[in-house]
Amino acid sequence: MKKPELMITAGSFEEIRRYVEAGADAVQVGDARFGMRLPGDVLPEALREAVPWAHERGAKVYVSVNKIMDNALLGELSDYIRQLREIGVDALVFGDPAVLMAVRQAAPDMRLHWNAEMTSTNYATASYWASKGAARVVLARELNLDETLEIKRRLEGRMETQVQVHGMTNIYHSKRRLLSNYKEHLGRAEDAWVHSVRGSAEDGLFLMEPERPNERFPVYEDANGTHMMSADDICMLDSLNELMEGGIDSLMIEALLKSPEYNETVLRSYRRAIDAYAADPSAYAFEEAWLDDIRRLQDPRRELSYGFFYKEQVY
Repeated sequence: MKKPELMITAGSFEEIRRYVEAGADAVQVGDARFGMRLPGDVLPEALREAVPWAHERGAKVYVSVNKIMDNALLGELSDYIRQLREIGVDALVFGDPAVLMAVRQAAPDMRLHWNAEMTSTNYATASYWASKGAARVVLARELNLDETLEIKRRLEGRMETQVQVHGMTNIYHSKRRLLSNYKEHLGRAEDAWVHSVRGSAEDGLFLMEPERPNERFPVYEDANGTHMMSADDICMLDSLNELMEGGIDSLMIEALLKSPEYNETVLRSYRRAIDAYAADPSAYAFEEAWLDDIRRLQDPRRELSYGFFYKEQVY
Protein backbone atom coordinates (compact mmCIF):
# COMPACT_ATOMS: atom_id res chain seq x y z
CA MET A 1 0.00 0.00 0.00
CA LYS A 2 1.01 3.62 -0.44
CA LYS A 3 2.31 5.07 2.80
CA PRO A 4 0.89 8.38 3.95
CA GLU A 5 3.28 11.27 4.31
CA LEU A 6 4.47 12.00 7.86
CA MET A 7 4.81 15.78 8.16
CA ILE A 8 5.86 18.10 11.01
CA THR A 9 6.22 21.85 11.49
CA ALA A 10 9.77 23.13 12.12
CA GLY A 11 11.28 26.42 13.25
CA SER A 12 14.91 26.26 12.12
CA PHE A 13 17.28 24.46 9.76
CA GLU A 14 18.57 22.50 12.76
CA GLU A 15 15.04 21.30 13.53
CA ILE A 16 14.55 20.36 9.88
CA ARG A 17 17.67 18.20 10.10
CA ARG A 18 16.61 16.54 13.34
CA TYR A 19 13.05 15.86 12.23
CA VAL A 20 13.95 14.41 8.84
CA GLU A 21 16.54 12.17 10.51
CA ALA A 22 13.84 11.09 13.01
CA GLY A 23 11.54 9.95 10.20
CA ALA A 24 9.66 12.94 8.80
CA ASP A 25 8.80 12.78 5.10
CA ALA A 26 8.07 16.52 4.98
CA VAL A 27 8.53 19.64 7.08
CA GLN A 28 6.45 22.80 7.10
CA VAL A 29 8.24 26.07 7.84
CA GLY A 30 7.63 29.77 7.40
CA ASP A 31 8.49 33.41 7.94
CA ALA A 32 6.41 35.42 10.44
CA ARG A 33 6.02 38.17 7.84
CA PHE A 34 3.78 35.84 5.82
CA GLY A 35 2.94 32.87 8.09
CA MET A 36 1.29 32.40 11.47
CA ARG A 37 1.82 30.10 14.47
CA LEU A 38 5.30 29.04 13.46
CA PRO A 39 7.77 27.27 15.78
CA GLY A 40 10.34 29.80 14.52
CA ASP A 41 11.32 31.77 11.43
CA VAL A 42 13.00 29.96 8.53
CA LEU A 43 13.93 32.72 6.12
CA PRO A 44 14.76 32.35 2.41
CA GLU A 45 18.48 32.48 3.20
CA ALA A 46 18.18 29.36 5.35
CA LEU A 47 15.86 27.68 2.85
CA ARG A 48 18.51 27.93 0.15
CA GLU A 49 20.53 25.46 2.17
CA ALA A 50 17.71 23.50 3.80
CA VAL A 51 15.70 22.64 0.69
CA PRO A 52 18.52 20.90 -1.24
CA TRP A 53 19.55 19.11 1.98
CA ALA A 54 16.01 17.79 2.48
CA HIS A 55 15.57 16.82 -1.17
CA GLU A 56 18.80 14.82 -1.11
CA ARG A 57 17.21 12.72 1.65
CA GLY A 58 13.86 12.33 -0.06
CA ALA A 59 12.03 14.84 2.16
CA LYS A 60 9.86 17.76 1.10
CA VAL A 61 9.72 21.33 2.38
CA TYR A 62 6.43 23.22 2.53
CA VAL A 63 6.14 26.93 3.40
CA SER A 64 3.26 28.45 5.36
CA VAL A 65 1.87 31.59 3.73
CA ASN A 66 -1.22 31.49 5.94
CA LYS A 67 -1.17 34.97 7.44
CA ILE A 68 -4.27 37.14 7.36
CA MET A 69 -3.08 39.45 4.58
CA ASP A 70 -3.56 43.21 4.64
CA ASN A 71 -2.99 45.79 1.92
CA ALA A 72 0.46 46.75 3.14
CA LEU A 73 1.75 43.20 2.78
CA LEU A 74 0.52 42.54 -0.74
CA GLY A 75 3.36 44.45 -2.37
CA GLU A 76 5.93 42.07 -0.84
CA LEU A 77 3.98 38.87 -1.35
CA SER A 78 4.76 38.22 -5.01
CA ASP A 79 8.49 38.78 -4.51
CA TYR A 80 8.49 36.37 -1.56
CA ILE A 81 6.67 33.70 -3.56
CA ARG A 82 9.05 34.22 -6.47
CA GLN A 83 11.98 33.61 -4.12
CA LEU A 84 10.40 30.42 -2.82
CA ARG A 85 9.91 29.16 -6.37
CA GLU A 86 13.55 29.84 -7.22
CA ILE A 87 14.67 28.02 -4.09
CA GLY A 88 12.58 25.00 -5.05
CA VAL A 89 10.18 24.58 -2.11
CA ASP A 90 7.65 21.83 -2.71
CA ALA A 91 4.39 23.63 -1.86
CA LEU A 92 2.82 26.70 -0.27
CA VAL A 93 0.21 26.35 2.48
CA PHE A 94 -2.38 29.11 2.16
CA GLY A 95 -5.87 30.19 3.16
CA ASP A 96 -6.21 33.70 1.72
CA PRO A 97 -7.19 34.00 -1.98
CA ALA A 98 -4.66 36.85 -2.23
CA VAL A 99 -1.95 34.19 -2.06
CA LEU A 100 -3.54 32.30 -4.93
CA MET A 101 -3.58 35.47 -7.05
CA ALA A 102 0.07 36.18 -6.22
CA VAL A 103 1.07 32.63 -7.10
CA ARG A 104 -0.64 32.89 -10.49
CA GLN A 105 1.45 35.98 -11.20
CA ALA A 106 4.81 35.01 -9.68
CA ALA A 107 4.93 31.19 -9.72
CA PRO A 108 2.07 29.64 -11.70
CA ASP A 109 3.56 26.15 -11.42
CA MET A 110 3.80 26.27 -7.61
CA ARG A 111 1.98 23.47 -5.77
CA LEU A 112 -0.69 24.72 -3.33
CA HIS A 113 -2.11 23.25 -0.13
CA TRP A 114 -5.34 24.89 0.99
CA ASN A 115 -5.60 25.33 4.76
CA ALA A 116 -8.40 27.57 5.99
CA GLU A 117 -8.23 26.27 9.58
CA MET A 118 -11.75 25.74 10.96
CA THR A 119 -13.61 26.37 7.69
CA SER A 120 -12.20 23.42 5.69
CA THR A 121 -15.08 21.21 6.80
CA ASN A 122 -16.68 19.78 3.65
CA TYR A 123 -15.80 18.23 0.30
CA ALA A 124 -17.71 20.81 -1.79
CA THR A 125 -15.61 23.74 -0.56
CA ALA A 126 -12.45 21.67 -0.93
CA SER A 127 -13.47 20.80 -4.49
CA TYR A 128 -13.87 24.49 -5.25
CA TRP A 129 -10.28 25.14 -4.21
CA ALA A 130 -9.16 22.10 -6.20
CA SER A 131 -10.73 23.73 -9.27
CA LYS A 132 -8.61 26.82 -8.52
CA GLY A 133 -5.40 24.83 -8.43
CA ALA A 134 -5.01 23.54 -4.88
CA ALA A 135 -3.55 20.02 -4.77
CA ARG A 136 -4.26 19.32 -1.09
CA VAL A 137 -6.76 20.26 1.59
CA VAL A 138 -5.80 20.48 5.25
CA LEU A 139 -8.94 19.37 7.06
CA ALA A 140 -10.39 21.17 10.06
CA ARG A 141 -9.49 19.70 13.44
CA GLU A 142 -13.17 19.77 14.44
CA LEU A 143 -14.17 16.99 12.03
CA ASN A 144 -14.80 13.52 13.39
CA LEU A 145 -13.38 10.38 11.80
CA ASP A 146 -16.45 9.56 9.70
CA GLU A 147 -16.59 13.09 8.27
CA THR A 148 -12.86 13.03 7.59
CA LEU A 149 -12.99 9.74 5.70
CA GLU A 150 -16.08 10.80 3.73
CA ILE A 151 -14.24 13.90 2.49
CA LYS A 152 -11.31 11.71 1.49
CA ARG A 153 -13.62 9.39 -0.49
CA ARG A 154 -15.33 12.31 -2.21
CA LEU A 155 -12.01 13.90 -3.21
CA GLU A 156 -10.25 10.70 -4.30
CA GLY A 157 -8.26 11.35 -7.46
CA ARG A 158 -8.88 15.10 -7.34
CA MET A 159 -7.20 16.37 -4.19
CA GLU A 160 -5.01 15.06 -1.39
CA THR A 161 -6.21 15.20 2.23
CA GLN A 162 -4.14 16.07 5.27
CA VAL A 163 -5.14 15.74 8.92
CA GLN A 164 -3.42 16.63 12.17
CA VAL A 165 -2.69 13.55 14.25
CA HIS A 166 -0.59 14.92 17.10
CA GLY A 167 -0.01 18.08 19.12
CA MET A 168 -1.93 21.13 20.23
CA THR A 169 -4.40 23.06 18.12
CA ASN A 170 -5.23 26.73 17.78
CA ILE A 171 -8.62 27.65 19.21
CA TYR A 172 -8.48 31.47 19.08
CA HIS A 173 -6.50 34.14 17.25
CA SER A 174 -6.55 37.94 17.30
CA LYS A 175 -4.32 40.21 15.26
CA ARG A 176 -4.19 42.49 18.30
CA ARG A 177 -1.47 42.19 20.96
CA LEU A 178 -4.03 41.51 23.67
CA LEU A 179 -1.58 40.56 26.40
CA SER A 180 0.78 43.47 25.81
CA ASN A 181 -2.13 45.90 25.56
CA TYR A 182 -3.46 44.69 28.89
CA LYS A 183 -0.04 45.08 30.51
CA GLU A 184 0.18 48.62 29.17
CA HIS A 185 -3.27 49.32 30.62
CA LEU A 186 -1.97 48.15 34.00
CA GLY A 187 1.11 50.35 33.65
CA ARG A 188 3.41 47.33 33.47
CA ALA A 189 4.39 47.38 29.81
CA GLU A 190 8.00 46.60 30.71
CA ASP A 191 7.03 43.07 31.77
CA ALA A 192 7.34 40.61 28.91
CA TRP A 193 4.19 38.59 28.39
CA VAL A 194 5.33 36.77 25.32
CA HIS A 195 4.98 32.98 25.31
CA SER A 196 8.04 31.43 23.69
CA VAL A 197 7.13 29.28 20.69
CA ARG A 198 10.13 27.10 21.42
CA GLY A 199 10.54 24.63 24.25
CA SER A 200 7.91 23.47 26.68
CA ALA A 201 4.41 24.89 26.85
CA GLU A 202 4.56 24.74 30.64
CA ASP A 203 6.95 27.73 30.73
CA GLY A 204 4.53 30.32 29.39
CA LEU A 205 1.18 31.95 30.08
CA PHE A 206 -2.16 30.21 30.35
CA LEU A 207 -5.85 30.93 30.49
CA MET A 208 -8.01 28.87 32.85
CA GLU A 209 -11.78 28.74 33.27
CA PRO A 210 -13.26 28.69 36.81
CA GLU A 211 -15.40 25.69 35.84
CA ARG A 212 -12.36 23.70 34.60
CA PRO A 213 -9.43 24.63 36.83
CA ASN A 214 -7.36 21.65 35.71
CA GLU A 215 -7.29 22.68 32.06
CA ARG A 216 -4.62 25.18 31.01
CA PHE A 217 -4.89 26.93 27.64
CA PRO A 218 -1.44 28.21 26.52
CA VAL A 219 -1.44 31.78 25.19
CA TYR A 220 1.38 33.48 23.34
CA GLU A 221 2.01 36.54 21.24
CA ASP A 222 4.09 36.85 18.10
CA ALA A 223 4.37 39.26 15.19
CA ASN A 224 0.87 38.23 14.09
CA GLY A 225 -1.00 38.87 17.33
CA THR A 226 -2.33 36.72 20.15
CA HIS A 227 -2.95 32.98 19.94
CA MET A 228 -4.75 30.69 22.37
CA MET A 229 -4.08 26.98 22.08
CA SER A 230 -5.90 23.84 23.18
CA ALA A 231 -5.54 22.47 26.72
CA ASP A 232 -4.76 18.97 25.50
CA ASP A 233 -2.74 17.33 22.72
CA ILE A 234 -4.23 15.27 19.93
CA CYS A 235 -2.69 11.80 19.81
CA MET A 236 -3.99 9.40 17.18
CA LEU A 237 -1.06 6.99 17.38
CA ASP A 238 -3.02 3.95 18.55
CA SER A 239 -5.75 4.59 15.96
CA LEU A 240 -3.49 5.58 13.09
CA ASN A 241 -4.44 2.43 11.17
CA GLU A 242 -7.99 3.76 10.72
CA LEU A 243 -6.71 6.86 8.95
CA MET A 244 -4.30 4.81 6.86
CA GLU A 245 -7.01 2.33 5.92
CA GLY A 246 -9.12 5.31 4.83
CA GLY A 247 -6.34 6.49 2.53
CA ILE A 248 -5.48 9.82 4.19
CA ASP A 249 -2.53 11.23 2.27
CA SER A 250 -0.67 13.25 4.90
CA LEU A 251 -0.45 12.95 8.69
CA MET A 252 0.65 16.15 10.39
CA ILE A 253 2.39 16.65 13.74
CA GLU A 254 2.21 20.13 15.27
CA ALA A 255 5.58 20.98 16.86
CA LEU A 256 4.52 24.33 18.32
CA LEU A 257 5.38 24.82 22.03
CA LYS A 258 7.12 21.44 22.19
CA SER A 259 10.82 20.70 22.60
CA PRO A 260 12.76 19.18 19.70
CA GLU A 261 13.42 16.12 21.88
CA TYR A 262 9.69 15.60 22.36
CA ASN A 263 8.99 16.06 18.66
CA GLU A 264 11.72 13.61 17.65
CA THR A 265 10.22 10.99 19.97
CA VAL A 266 6.75 11.56 18.52
CA LEU A 267 8.08 11.25 14.98
CA ARG A 268 9.88 7.98 15.69
CA SER A 269 6.76 6.46 17.24
CA TYR A 270 4.51 7.47 14.34
CA ARG A 271 7.17 6.32 11.86
CA ARG A 272 7.16 2.85 13.44
CA ALA A 273 3.36 2.64 13.34
CA ILE A 274 3.14 3.80 9.71
CA ASP A 275 5.85 1.43 8.53
CA ALA A 276 4.43 -1.54 10.43
CA TYR A 277 0.92 -1.06 9.05
CA ALA A 278 2.14 -0.46 5.50
CA ALA A 279 4.27 -3.61 5.59
CA ASP A 280 1.27 -5.88 6.29
CA PRO A 281 -2.10 -4.28 7.12
CA SER A 282 -3.78 -7.62 7.86
CA ALA A 283 -1.17 -8.54 10.47
CA TYR A 284 -0.79 -5.07 11.99
CA ALA A 285 -0.78 -4.88 15.78
CA PHE A 286 -0.26 -1.67 17.71
CA GLU A 287 2.61 -1.77 20.19
CA GLU A 288 2.01 0.06 23.46
CA ALA A 289 5.74 0.80 23.72
CA TRP A 290 5.37 3.31 20.88
CA LEU A 291 2.95 5.33 22.99
CA ASP A 292 4.92 4.81 26.20
CA ASP A 293 7.88 6.59 24.63
CA ILE A 294 5.71 9.68 24.14
CA ARG A 295 4.07 9.45 27.57
CA ARG A 296 7.48 9.60 29.25
CA LEU A 297 8.02 13.10 27.81
CA GLN A 298 4.42 14.30 27.89
CA ASP A 299 3.62 17.19 30.24
CA PRO A 300 1.42 15.48 32.88
CA ARG A 301 -0.84 18.54 32.90
CA ARG A 302 -1.66 18.04 29.22
CA GLU A 303 -3.89 15.09 28.37
CA LEU A 304 -3.29 13.04 25.25
CA SER A 305 -6.68 12.85 23.54
CA TYR A 306 -8.33 11.90 20.25
CA GLY A 307 -9.47 15.49 19.68
CA PHE A 308 -12.78 15.42 17.80
CA PHE A 309 -12.12 12.22 15.84
CA TYR A 310 -14.55 10.15 17.94
CA LYS A 311 -16.99 12.91 18.90
CA GLU A 312 -20.26 14.02 17.38
CA GLN A 313 -20.49 17.20 15.31
CA VAL A 314 -19.92 20.18 17.61
CA TYR A 315 -20.41 23.27 15.41
